[in-house]
This record gives sequence, structure tokens and C-alpha cells, in this order.
Amino acid sequence: MIPIKIRTYLEMVRFAHTVFALPFAFMGAILAAGGMPSGRTLWWVLVAMVGARSGAMGMNRIADRHLDALNPRTRDRALPQGRIRLGEAVAFVSVSFGVFLVAAWMLNPLCLALAPLAILIVCGYSYTKRFTVWSHLVLGLSLAMAPVGAWIAVRGELAAPALVLGLGVLFWAAGFDILYAIQDVDFDRQAGLFSIPAWLGMGKGLAMAGYFHALTVCCLALLIPLLRLGPIYGVGLLCAAILLLYEHRLVHRHGLARLDVAFFNVNGLISVGMCLATIGDRLFSK
Repeated sequence: MIPIKIRTYLEMVRFAHTVFALPFAFMGAILAAGGMPSGRTLWWVLVAMVGARSGAMGMNRIADRHLDALNPRTRDRALPQGRIRLGEAVAFVSVSFGVFLVAAWMLNPLCLALAPLAILIVCGYSYTKRFTVWSHLVLGLSLAMAPVGAWIAVRGELAAPALVLGLGVLFWAAGFDILYAIQDVDFDRQAGLFSIPAWLGMGKGLAMAGYFHALTVCCLALLIPLLRLGPIYGVGLLCAAILLLYEHRLVHRHGLARLDVAFFNVNGLISVGMCLATIGDRLFSK
């Protein structure tokens, strides 16, 4: 049994949602290596991901604690309910980012040099919905740093394919964040917060999410000629495109009733599926 306090921390940072960015981080490392990187590199990429994401989510909960207390959807979260005190959350965030910095140091000098910028971006995201409707893109940028950082972890340098993969993840995350924001349209408008659905309405918000996901597929397809990827990757990309269409169909037809399925299940399948397709392609395609 997991102790109650640890379960509360895991709930606070939605640890299960690591499935979104982590497979793409491994995908970036695999593409950079042209196969499976060393176990040491994969381990420190994993540690960096867990540290950075936990710190980012903890910071988001700290920044939004007063808003969360007012929102019927989020008022039961740990900080508004007092199950985690503010000082405990700050300590958790500090330790998480400390772990991230150690992992970046263990990977290579460029990872360590860029780590503070990554922390600044993921922490800054927590405040963007207070002044811009494009906060979804900042979230996308936060997740996009995972595959780009993993590429740098393997090669010690940045390259065009890493940026293309990062853009694909950026638009993918921004698109599903727009879908997720639909459930808070009324609250966001009342609280003076910014989101694309609150700005444009549900219909146009869904259309914008669709445009972003189309760009995701284009970016992931562009990797095929850039890295000479084969049919296994192509099949994986086709499945991801079908899943994105299914995600939008669920929200169009059922609205908020199927949002959890559209948000978590489908996007988890997309990230894991693309990672597995990349592994298969690099190991078995000639």
C-alpha cells in the first residue's frame, strides 16, 4: 500500500499523466541515437522527466491554489483542501527541480546549461492564462522540451529533426489542452482567465484544436524524409492520426461526457504508440 501522503502528492501532480510526455522523450532519444541509447542515458532522461514534470505540476498547483478553491471542478484538490500545506508544496517543487538539475548535470553540459531555461518556461506557464489566450501553446512548449531535451541528452547538440519533433509535440499538447479547457469555459470567463474556448466558444475552439492536431501529423510526417524512417513508423503515425480524429469525434458528439476518454486514454495511446512505432522502426526497418 502506498502511504496516504505519498498518494496525495502523486494526485497533486497527476503522476499518471507523465504518460503524455515521457514516451515522446524516449522517442527523441531513440531517434537521436538511431536505435536504443545506452541504459545510463535512458535512466537519466527518465529521472529528468519525472523531476521536471513533478516540479512543473507542483508549481502549477501553487500558482492556481486560490483559483482552484473557487472552481467547482478543482476545489477538491490537495492544496485548496489543506491536505498538502503551501510550505510542503514549495518543498516538493524545490526537490523536484533539484532532481531535474542533477539529471541534466549527469547527461551533458548543454543539458545542464539549458535546464534553468526549461524550469523558467514550465513555471511561467502557470501564470500565462492570466494574460493570454495562447497559454495552450506555452503548455505545448513545456511538453515539447521533453523530446528536444532527450535528443540533446544523446547527441550533445540540437538539430533540425529534434525541432520538428518538438513542434509536433507542441501542437499536439496545445490541441488537447484546448479540448480540456472546454470544461472550464464558464469559470474562466467569470474569473477573467484566458483560453481559446473562452475566447472563441466551443465550436471554434474545437476547430482550432483540429488545426493544431493537423500540424502535429504534418510535423511527425516530416520526420520520415529527415531521418529516413520506414514503414513501421509510418503505420504508427497513421494510427496516431486516426486516434486524433477519434478524439475530436468523441468531443464533437458527446461533449464533456466523454472528455476524460478523449483527453487521457486517447492521448496516452498516441504517445505510447508513437514511441513503440519508433522503436520498432529503428530496430527492424532496413
